[in-house]
Amino acid sequence: MAHTDTLTDAPARPESAASEPLLRVRGLSKHFPILGGLLQRPVGWVKAVDDLSFDLRRGEVLGLVGESGSGKSTAGRSILRLIEPTGGSVRFDGEEITGLPKARLRAQRRRMQIIFQDPYASLDPRQRVRDVIGEAFVVHGIGTARDRRDRTAALLEKVGLTADAMDRFPHEFSGGQRQRIGIARALAVEPDFIVADEPVSALDVSVQAQVVNLLRDLQRELGLAVLFIAHDLAVVRYISDRVAVMYLGRLMELAPSEALYERPRHPYTLALLSAAPTPDPDAPRRRILLEGDLPSPANPPSGCVFRTRCPFALPACAEPAARAMREVAPGHFVSCIRDDIAAS
Repeated sequence: MAHTDTLTDAPARPESAASEPLLRVRGLSKHFPILGGLLQRPVGWVKAVDDLSFDLRRGEVLGLVGESGSGKSTAGRSILRLIEPTGGSVRFDGEEITGLPKARLRAQRRRMQIIFQDPYASLDPRQRVRDVIGEAFVVHGIGTARDRRDRTAALLEKVGLTADAMDRFPHEFSGGQRQRIGIARALAVEPDFIVADEPVSALDVSVQAQVVNLLRDLQRELGLAVLFIAHDLAVVRYISDRVAVMYLGRLMELAPSEALYERPRHPYTLALLSAAPTPDPDAPRRRILLEGDLPSPANPPSGCVFRTRCPFALPACAEPAARAMREVAPGHFVSCIRDDIAAS
């Protein structure tokens, strides 16, 4: 698969020229088989992630947004090889992750962690908190039993809980407290990179801001690189340095956060932003309504996958060239052949 129409050939930005990105994703794909017939053989493929490319620098937060079913979570888990990618390249700190032997992958996984969406399902209800967090120390052979207990107590305090929480079971905590435990577990092995997979979407609105603020403070304090997956555009803007927008498994737009929110260049990004709540409900705004149903990822449209619902579509959008990512401003990439979208 050729990837010359992705970020592979994008000009290097000055801020990234000094060092190699911590994470470099090129042409990442994850296709799930559709089984049929008596022998249950593949009769087609669901293209959950299709030719995804981006970089993530050390200490940077990249927000990944899109509708449900756009492939965000699948992309995050494929990068970590929690599910095996179908194709493409994932390089972490210069080392290729795809195809890495299990022993070497385990060593790298100490540096790559995940915070799951559901704090209720992600913690083993049979384990006390000290075991939930301390399991990572055991797996990676970190410290003595006493060291592990001290580390666990320190982690709990760092995420806003008390040390005595380690002797309790997950069901004794609220949703927000459980997610803090999940964050402590992810930080236990001192990673460099975290995939935060919709970490606040399952929480009450009243505690979402507390957890997001905690994540932002920890990210800055520890210098973590974070892939922050979410569908809440306000949360993503608050925490992210750059934002990537996905639709039907493909990347539509990638830009610095403020540039994307102030001057979006892809029709899909415009539609997402026009539907998002604003602090001033009386402020003038243009609502872009998307017509038609979301296409099936098993049979995506040719050319630009968004063209069947795009109010600005042209006949040329059906051509393969319409998929190309191009740089329309410094660090601002868009998969759209039109130059007049931002002013429309």
